[in-house]
Amino acid sequence: MLTRAAVACVAALATVLVLAGCSSLPRNPVPPELAREATIPGMPDIRARAGRPDPAMVQDYLRSMQQESADDFPLGADGLVSHPHLALSGGGVNGAFGAGFLKGWTASGTRPVFKIVTGVSTGALMAPFAFLGPQYDEALQRFYTTTTTADVFTERSRMMALMRGDALARTAPLAALLEQYVDAPLLEEVARAHRQGRRLYVGTVDLDTRSFTVWNMGRIAEYGGPQSLALFRKVMLASSSVPIAFPPVLFEVEAGGRRYDEMHVDGFVWANVFLHAGIFEPAVLHRQAHAQPGREDIYVIHNGQLSAPPASTPRSLRAIAVRSIDISGRAGIVGDLFREYAYARRHDARFHWTTIGEGVALPDLTAFRPSQMAVLYDAGYRAALSGQAWRTSPPGLPAE
Repeated sequence: MLTRAAVACVAALATVLVLAGCSSLPRNPVPPELAREATIPGMPDIRARAGRPDPAMVQDYLRSMQQESADDFPLGADGLVSHPHLALSGGGVNGAFGAGFLKGWTASGTRPVFKIVTGVSTGALMAPFAFLGPQYDEALQRFYTTTTTADVFTERSRMMALMRGDALARTAPLAALLEQYVDAPLLEEVARAHRQGRRLYVGTVDLDTRSFTVWNMGRIAEYGGPQSLALFRKVMLASSSVPIAFPPVLFEVEAGGRRYDEMHVDGFVWANVFLHAGIFEPAVLHRQAHAQPGREDIYVIHNGQLSAPPASTPRSLRAIAVRSIDISGRAGIVGDLFREYAYARRHDARFHWTTIGEGVALPDLTAFRPSQMAVLYDAGYRAALSGQAWRTSPPGLPAE
């Protein structure tokens, strides 16, 4: 849920932990030779590893083209069906900007129904609500303008965390918050949207396989029942579990006829934003299926800033770690934007992205202060309402 910069402050402590050779907590990991066949018991088709086409995900997306309604994706004046895709980035408390932007987009009267919505980290917390549409704008506003630090995590004794632990804080409060916001009626709405040909994906990182995992949240919802609801919430929690700061999330999986666990953390470790992560290419599948001629409209909301004013760096381990990881995070989103832009150019899709303006002061990413988050929410709302927030080329390239 926090950004790379937010976890940098504990990097020095992590180094101490490694050097001290502290004991680890017990777990039952999947044997390496079985890792690629591991599935969630009873739900074999709900996720895929990034970077290669996944047969189940391909078939699911092909099925979505048969399910979708002309009311959601009408034929345009150019004779093409537009398929809007929304990708929500990480950014911790900066997610308040994205929540406000969505509300402003609704107020502008130009917000479309999305074919695909994806989310990582704080974007994963926003994604189901953005996916379901404007009727959930108020829920997002409430979450991102009233949530406090105590609602998200509780700190542990640093000494205990170093000597025997997997994180410096506990996320039981965030898990409880997810139970409040993500209930059975919401799950059924996600399942209904999935059956209507729309797709919701969330990204986590599997530490054992060192890979990015794309979860088909609509398919999870479609299974229904308490197990489905618990898994849906668990994936959202995992995508928000910043390594070292927050504990990883263990998923029970099945491989070779036995039960094991997988350890997943915040998706930002692999990507700050993603569209389909290589598990399929929507444009290619549309052509293969001989579907109605269409065009993808890709929208990326970056819950952060690309640049920051110069500031001296104190000569200390913590300060150097903070600044280094902050720079790495900013560079990472640039790479992500170029990746999605390259896909758009390759398939004649329209590309749009927005970010927090340089004139907006960002709050402390490690603290959830409603007053500061309300300022960010308002900045996002005004940016979307202005109609001038979208950029059409990655940083450094001329506008198209």
